[in-house]
Amino acid sequence: MSQQVASVDTLFCHQRDEDDFTVAVYRDGNRVLRARLQLKETDAGARPGRFRIVDGDDEEPRSPDQFVDIARRASRIRISEQTAPGARERLRELFAGYQLDDKTKAVRTCRKCASAGRYSPLTSERQIESNNEYICPDCAMRELEREAEYRGLRSGARDRLEELLLDVGDLERIRNLLSGNLDPDLTKFDEISATVDEVDPVPTDSLDLHPGIQSKLEGRFDTLLPVQSLAVANGALEGQDQLVVSATATGKTLVGEMAGIDRALNGEGKMLFLVPLVALANQKYDDFQDRYGDVVDVTLRVGASRVNDDGNRFDPGADVIVGTYEGIDHALRTGRNLGEIGTVVIDEVHTLGEDERGHRLDGFISRLKYYTERGTTESSRNGERRSREQRNQDTQWIYLSATVGNPESLAKSLQATLIEFEERPVPIERHVTFADGQEKVDIEDRLVKRAFDTKSSKGYRGQTIIFTNSRRRCHEVSRRLQYDSAPYHAGLDYKRRKRVEKQFGDQDLAAVVTTAALAAGVDFPASQVIFDSLAMGIEWLSVQEFSQMLGRAGRPDYHDKGTVYLLVEPDGSYHNSMEMTEDEVAFKLLKGEMEPVVTTYDEGAAVEETLANLVVGGDQAKRLNARMVGEVPTKHALGKLLEYGFISGLEPTDMGQVVCRHFLAPDQAFTMLDGIRKGRSPDQLVADIELMDEH
Repeated sequence: MSQQVASVDTLFCHQRDEDDFTVAVYRDGNRVLRARLQLKETDAGARPGRFRIVDGDDEEPRSPDQFVDIARRASRIRISEQTAPGARERLRELFAGYQLDDKTKAVRTCRKCASAGRYSPLTSERQIESNNEYICPDCAMRELEREAEYRGLRSGARDRLEELLLDVGDLERIRNLLSGNLDPDLTKFDEISATVDEVDPVPTDSLDLHPGIQSKLEGRFDTLLPVQSLAVANGALEGQDQLVVSATATGKTLVGEMAGIDRALNGEGKMLFLVPLVALANQKYDDFQDRYGDVVDVTLRVGASRVNDDGNRFDPGADVIVGTYEGIDHALRTGRNLGEIGTVVIDEVHTLGEDERGHRLDGFISRLKYYTERGTTESSRNGERRSREQRNQDTQWIYLSATVGNPESLAKSLQATLIEFEERPVPIERHVTFADGQEKVDIEDRLVKRAFDTKSSKGYRGQTIIFTNSRRRCHEVSRRLQYDSAPYHAGLDYKRRKRVEKQFGDQDLAAVVTTAALAAGVDFPASQVIFDSLAMGIEWLSVQEFSQMLGRAGRPDYHDKGTVYLLVEPDGSYHNSMEMTEDEVAFKLLKGEMEPVVTTYDEGAAVEETLANLVVGGDQAKRLNARMVGEVPTKHALGKLLEYGFISGLEPTDMGQVVCRHFLAPDQAFTMLDGIRKGRSPDQLVADIELMDEH
């Protein structure tokens, strides 16, 4: 350190011991010298005794006169209020002896800084409470950083905690948040306001639909909801293809129902209402049966099964077919005649952007469009192909989604009119708190109880959906909740799932605990959504999936607001292949923008969809590929199909037919063939495919 200090902004003194003081010298806002001063008593009063410059662990003696010289050069002299009153008086006496009392003042400072030889004055705007004292924001941040480091918090969570610390000014409250404290002022991340766009409502008595559905609508509503009114104003009831994008619980489904059932009743072709999951198909099937079963025949087609859950055979001649994408795609791949189709409703169309299922939906839409335009290729018993039947159906296509990041471009790709409505019927509060896996259920229990013990202004108790990442965890969480709850996942039989849905609808359950994969679209009227996990299986949620799931909180007919809680495990993950941690993912999801819905094709996906298009469309397969949303490398895929022995020319081989009918990816097919040749048992073959899928 330099011995001479030219100009000095501030000379700061803080008591270390009875006669021992820390001294800090600042110039231009920077500390340029740190020292120790001991006082001595003289006839003239307190005077500098020993004066030593501190440099790391070393102390270098200096003349006491140097301290006096520094004090005279200082613009101001500050004494910490933590210095004992008697010691403060001795310092004042010292500076008064050199006629420096006019620039000497005692000030509130950060004790931690003062002890470390730093001058850090405190003001009401610049102080943080900690253990019944105030410290400066820098010291509080260092304390918080140590806590975050200990708990393994990553950048997003740390940024959030630092924002909260500066906002509330209390370090202990922030530390409590890391221990699962549910202080709503701290856990609240933001609020998504309720919004209502100005849309002229369409009176139901003006719709002029078939009497079979017209009377039902007039009995339920006086006017249509805004998104329904927009769709009708833009030709939904005149056969216009539409992509309807609107938040959960805004009434999108009725757009498809009005168009499809009206056309079916008027003899203009049946309606297909298609969803990605069996649970959703079951629910929609029940809804249609209850609502329209007296005026139309409704049937169910899920998976590759031809039998629905009550034992009746799938009826392709029914007026309304509710099914999964895969169920109807299987019918196309196996040459089933679905009759004349007037309306196709594709629910959850953002599935087009998912890695695993996106290409299958993309290919399926192209194949179903081909069916409605040209007909189908049926197979005789000996496997010979029959000639195609010309259909040229005037089919209307309605695509529904709550979450699309690129609605304009997706509507263009689907050749549909975009109906976009951003209304949110009730506000949603989003909260974040931190907890490890063991603490989460205790927090969930408190949140479930708090919600169920509260009634909305409409007279409904608050009920909760808890999303987690595995079936086993569903049961574990449900068992540990004190109020009545139930697990809900695809591993339960149909009757049990229906029982849970009814109990929840009747408010007999405070909560359902469900897997994210199953319940993203299931219609539970919940006021609160809790994310026990931010993963779906061993994959982190996407922004679309997250938005869809949190949109389940709050229904306008039941609740005043929705509440969402993210229970975030610092440094947590659910599989060693996950690159990010849960606290990083949480703030990425909360702050993230909706990803565009883009269907991408690797070699396996291109081969799989090209084969299915060949089976359904024969020599028209290239045209089917060309109109899909994603870009398919058709020439390369055909080369691979020939190499694999799945086709001969443009005709599928027997092996190609089997691979197509069972929705097998090429690598799965070859794993099975290899296992069969080696004499492996069916159980071993299944295990081989499961292991292959994990890698």
